[in-house]
Amino acid sequence: MTTVHIGCGAGFANDRPDAALALASDLAARDGRRFLFFELLAERTLAEAQLRRLADADSGYATRLFDFFEPVLETCLAAGIPIITNGGAANPGAAARRLRQQLQGGRFAAARIACVLGDDLLESSQALQHWLPAQLDGEVVSVNVYTGADGIVRALDEGADIVLCGRVADPSLAVGPLRHAFGWQADDWDHIALATTVGHLLECCTQVSGGYFAHPGLKDVPDLANVGCPIASIEADGRLIIGKAAGTGGCVTERTVKEQLLYEVHDPAAYLTPDVTLDLTQVRVRQVGPDRVAVEGVRGHPRPAELKVLVGLRGNWFGEAEISYAGPGALPRAALARDILQQRYARLAPHLTPWFDLIGVASLFNDARGDWLQQRLASAQDPQDVRLRISFVDRDKALLENLLLDAESLYTNGPAGGGGVRRHLTESIGTASFFIPRTAVQQQVEWF
Repeated sequence: MTTVHIGCGAGFANDRPDAALALASDLAARDGRRFLFFELLAERTLAEAQLRRLADADSGYATRLFDFFEPVLETCLAAGIPIITNGGAANPGAAARRLRQQLQGGRFAAARIACVLGDDLLESSQALQHWLPAQLDGEVVSVNVYTGADGIVRALDEGADIVLCGRVADPSLAVGPLRHAFGWQADDWDHIALATTVGHLLECCTQVSGGYFAHPGLKDVPDLANVGCPIASIEADGRLIIGKAAGTGGCVTERTVKEQLLYEVHDPAAYLTPDVTLDLTQVRVRQVGPDRVAVEGVRGHPRPAELKVLVGLRGNWFGEAEISYAGPGALPRAALARDILQQRYARLAPHLTPWFDLIGVASLFNDARGDWLQQRLASAQDPQDVRLRISFVDRDKALLENLLLDAESLYTNGPAGGGGVRRHLTESIGTASFFIPRTAVQQQVEWF
């Protein structure tokens, strides 16, 4: 069996679509089996996608899905490189219909489009009655299971050129192609662990090729404005090398791979995924060439008996307002503005606990009670540029609108020199999770 090359062209819904162009060109020039995947889902984006589907039956897939397809579609189809994505989100079928219409009458009109379904339990009375937690803060708008690679394998085995999924687990986007290409069985735990490691290393895209890794003076990375998408090269005997698209910026080193390997891993000895329980405790990484890192020693154990289910909840609103103070005495004026709003909000909305930041003094390290802010106010020098930020969450949209307007009234009613007010009010989508037996979930493949 020849080498299998898998590239990741996006690590989240609003990643850079143009970055995948160099990736597709690199893959097309390589020998062996080639696959490209886009990872476009996060927990809140799935709930947001379900809201769009409920409002419009032709919506509900990743908002920029076709921005990612456009640069690479012809290159991949011409070179026989299947594209796999979870960008189908809450409505893979709608995405497939739009893609079929787009391809109709063109050079690739015969391209085979598969949808992997079965993760969406929103309309499953069994799931909602027997497993949904009794106490949830809001109206349920989405119920999706983190499914594994079985449906992707089936779609590729049956000749899919494009595979549109809903909520499959991120690493499964690589497990599916590798099981298909090498014929690995679903219970071949060490090989499935290797495939999961590939997916885990690639799923955040350019994080492993230097993007999120970069820290000037400590971890310098070249040409970050053109950071390249990662590519994994895998042999049937389990050899794995992580690299990146040719002619791009960034870097792939032992340090970038180690950092990504442990990213969001709760237990390196037992990282639970739908496909395998991954054991990273014996992993070794070594540089084998420029932007080429070998990964060895991955072990796998039987997959969990249960699958995680994500619930999206609506009913709350999130409001925030900001106002700036600059020049001499900026900090005491901003602190006075905060004091004014604290007193007014205590009268207008006594049940709320607003969050106050003074950007430039205390924001990222701040806390809900404002303890960090108080410490900083006592010790901070006199900055010349401070921005007061207020935020709150509540079910009463009209109340929040009034509170935001009250913050804007600082223009004339607050300390001198306030300016640059910004108000923002949006629906707040919450999430909750629970587990169900694996046997309760069945993936299906539909063709378009």
